[in-house]
Amino acid sequence: MINRLFQDMIDNMCDLHKTIGVIDNTSLVIACNNQDEVGKTKDVRFASISSNDVLVSDGFTYRYFGGKSSDEFAIFISGEDSETAACTSMIAVPMTQVVKDYTTKHSKSLFMKNLLFDNLLPGETLFRIRELKIKDNASRVCLFIHSVSSLTMTDKSLSSLLRGLFPDETKDIIVELNDRDIVVIKEISEKRDESQLGRLASSIVNVMSSEYCIQCVIGVGSIAHKVADIINSFRSAQVAMEVRNVFDSDKSVALYNQLGIARLIYQLPVTLCRIFLDEVFKKCTVDSIDNDLMFTVGKFFENSLNISETARKLFVHRNTLVYRIEKIKKLTGLDLRNFEDAIVFKVSLMVNKYLKGSAMRNE
Repeated sequence: MINRLFQDMIDNMCDLHKTIGVIDNTSLVIACNNQDEVGKTKDVRFASISSNDVLVSDGFTYRYFGGKSSDEFAIFISGEDSETAACTSMIAVPMTQVVKDYTTKHSKSLFMKNLLFDNLLPGETLFRIRELKIKDNASRVCLFIHSVSSLTMTDKSLSSLLRGLFPDETKDIIVELNDRDIVVIKEISEKRDESQLGRLASSIVNVMSSEYCIQCVIGVGSIAHKVADIINSFRSAQVAMEVRNVFDSDKSVALYNQLGIARLIYQLPVTLCRIFLDEVFKKCTVDSIDNDLMFTVGKFFENSLNISETARKLFVHRNTLVYRIEKIKKLTGLDLRNFEDAIVFKVSLMVNKYLKGSAMRNE
């Protein structure tokens, strides 16, 4: 809030042995070096202040500053002499700049939020890009950041914490969707690849966890080369987050361009997925296979269907592993030593996981 910015400026001023504060256009005190005054209403008409260079009333000197009707404020200082009037004029200068910077920043955020949710009229995008002086042909990527844990460890919002990680407001725009969901539209270089984006997202997760005790997960969208394409990056970041929730909930970062077959399965109709599982598992169901066998299968896939390496990792004899694979073959008719059968089984497991996730979302 801009109130906090005003309060910080007043707190950092040298002690003038005077009461210094700011009122909004309803004459409500929104910042003051005397905290007892914050929240009170000054007995002065704001219209009288805005129509005068300096207004003296009831022991205080007022000076108008701001811009649009929603961003109009006045500085007040206790005293009625010429020195006090000079002080109000002097302090109003940086205060005006604060309003300007704050309005510009939040106008960009509001514009991007409307862009992400497709709330702009035809032709409005180009006009707003020029008005806000946003570079159109820069490469950008959307980072969809979700806070799993609440912000009980700090009185700051998630967006303000992330602003500390992305201080360059000319390149990086932060859009607050709600208390726990933030989109960072980050400008990147043309040479930045997927692995670098993954490391960037991981570093954000680590900093938020270590510095603020906030657990975050991040979906990284596709790269947009024009402002109008940012909506596609945002939607792909949402898909990355949703696919991560279904298939890789233990991971904190999901990149859209590295989702692989999970992205394809996620977009399949539920009915088609059920038919596929019924065709593959004619003798049993996926859930009827015991956990030990499933654990063995998982390790077998992790080691690229290498029996010797898998047996070594599981600390079992090679023949024991072969016996377990044969058991899977008897249950399903699929020989996991055969590459095509292994693919069918792997996809079946992912489809089953997707169906379970869909059922939970629909409850």
